[in-house]
Amino acid sequence: MAITLSKPAHHRIGIVDSHTAGEPTRLVVSGGPELGHADLASRTAVFRDRFDHYRSAIVNEPHGSDVMVGALLVEPVDASCVAGVIFFNNVGYLGMCGHGIMGVMVSLAHLGRINTGRHRIETPVGVVSAELRGDGSVTIDNVACHIEKLDVRIDLPGHGAVVGDVAWGGNWFFLTRAPDVPLDLAHKQELMDYAWHVRQALNTQGYPRVDHIELEGAACCGGDARNFVLCPGRAYDRSPCGTGTSAKIACLAARGELQEHAPWIQESVIGSTFSACYRRLDANHVLPSITGQAYVNAESTLIVDGHDPYSWGIGT
Repeated sequence: MAITLSKPAHHRIGIVDSHTAGEPTRLVVSGGPELGHADLASRTAVFRDRFDHYRSAIVNEPHGSDVMVGALLVEPVDASCVAGVIFFNNVGYLGMCGHGIMGVMVSLAHLGRINTGRHRIETPVGVVSAELRGDGSVTIDNVACHIEKLDVRIDLPGHGAVVGDVAWGGNWFFLTRAPDVPLDLAHKQELMDYAWHVRQALNTQGYPRVDHIELEGAACCGGDARNFVLCPGRAYDRSPCGTGTSAKIACLAARGELQEHAPWIQESVIGSTFSACYRRLDANHVLPSITGQAYVNAESTLIVDGHDPYSWGIGT
């Protein structure tokens, strides 16, 4: 059972908000919980077990929304890194977040903490290298990604057999063809419902770790493919999803459908794009490079008022 410390009666949390290809990132730069100095995986466990009310206050209503992804800035263990970051969302914690790293990079530049160029950022699943350019675009070299199993077959009540691939792109994904529904915002509720039921079936049929569902379809805006990614808290990703694109690249590489260093353009459900390629690390692992555009859109202070029954987040 999680151990929750007493909540401060009045607290201020400094944030910088950004979006990457339409998907928001909220970087916490001050007022976050003190997690100690262990490795980031251990600090994430402390965050989850003792300070989860901070997560809720930062990203849940009334301060945030279901789609918001939080990023807690922490001191890295690796001295070669400019920062450490722990990602979280409306229901829990993420190992990595591709669009989030891009948002962190432009936010650190906005604060004057980094310049353009290549930097290393520590995450709970490893160190990520990221290059910031003057136009706000960011290329991230993700952690090593791989396929767990191709052509996984599950039984989905009401739909029959569904076939897809299970892959690690920094988070766990199941990638499968979309149902007979266009991958556009006009059909987002149908896509969300379908992906949610796919996840429930997958989790009970042998793959409990998978918490992201990536529906795949034909490109609409000149890219190579379009996706619809359902995140763990049932919000859909407005961007093409950095870790989801990484998982897709790992699948393409495993099937021999994309050659090393060849470009791939991934579209999101709103039409925004990431460009990607990879280099092979060994027979089972690839290192995807993902490029996208991020923009800072707010710098502010969240006020957590202990007299407000909803200030630490609705639903906690």
